[in-house]
Amino acid sequence: MNRISLIVFCIFFISPFLLLGYSVNKETHVFLEKDGQQLKMDIYQSDSLALLPRPCIVFVFGGGFKEGTRDYEKYSNFFNYFANKGFVVVSIDYRLGMKDQSAPGLLNYKPLQNAISLAVSDLYSATNFLLENADELYIDPSLIIISGSSAGAITVLQADYEERDNHSSADILPEDFHYAGVISFAGGIFSTEGLPSYTQKPAPTLFFHGSADRLVPFDKKRLFHIGMFGSNSLVKRFKQERYPYMYYRIEDLGHEVSESPMNEFLPEIEKFITDLILDRKQLMIDISYKDKMKKSRFSVSPGNFYK
Repeated sequence: MNRISLIVFCIFFISPFLLLGYSVNKETHVFLEKDGQQLKMDIYQSDSLALLPRPCIVFVFGGGFKEGTRDYEKYSNFFNYFANKGFVVVSIDYRLGMKDQSAPGLLNYKPLQNAISLAVSDLYSATNFLLENADELYIDPSLIIISGSSAGAITVLQADYEERDNHSSADILPEDFHYAGVISFAGGIFSTEGLPSYTQKPAPTLFFHGSADRLVPFDKKRLFHIGMFGSNSLVKRFKQERYPYMYYRIEDLGHEVSESPMNEFLPEIEKFITDLILDRKQLMIDISYKDKMKKSRFSVSPGNFYK
């Protein structure tokens, strides 16, 4: 049995039995001091399987790069679910570059571009901290998955893109390091070069996005080559290049999809991790999902959100 197979076996077959009677523990570390701020991470682990190197899910919170917290209560179900499955779950701080800024637009994109750069840089610093302390935290360095909500989803998509596309921003990471997977809850990639084209094959990516999202574009919002390319647009590139992905197009819902899958789609997220990351299946899965009992309740525009 190879190492990946052993990890899969222990997480999905042994751990559910061992976890009976066990609890999830949280510990907090400072991973970076920057611009007068202490940036912290919360690490969630079950107190079982402590000696086994495990996959790690890093989470980046949402809030338009102007607000939000790493321990927002609506994320707790997601954290505890995967910690109880045997993962190390890490939720991180990052610098909020859009705080006190006006709404971004195609003629006023520099503040947003800067905010994304700050968040990506802080995610890379957090990743380095985890790599440097992988033995003590029982993390498998080859199985670090990044996930995020809204601004956090933009951050993780952007981070994997810039690392794979050899941007200088990723020089902080070890030369042989790649993220094992990406999970995006209503995210996109900001580009000044049109629809992103990867120099190296991206990590297997799970996209969730509401087709009525007005805050983070479902498809794209661009002026010439400059714009934000949302999930629907990015999936076109993944299809074209035959990159492994799973896409949940949530019909007629808005930006609530930045949070709702962390409660409503946990088994589907687990299956993505098992199939496309741990088992390395080369799948391209595109799902149009509609719940006729639900109506959009979060259709705010950037102009209203940044007031």
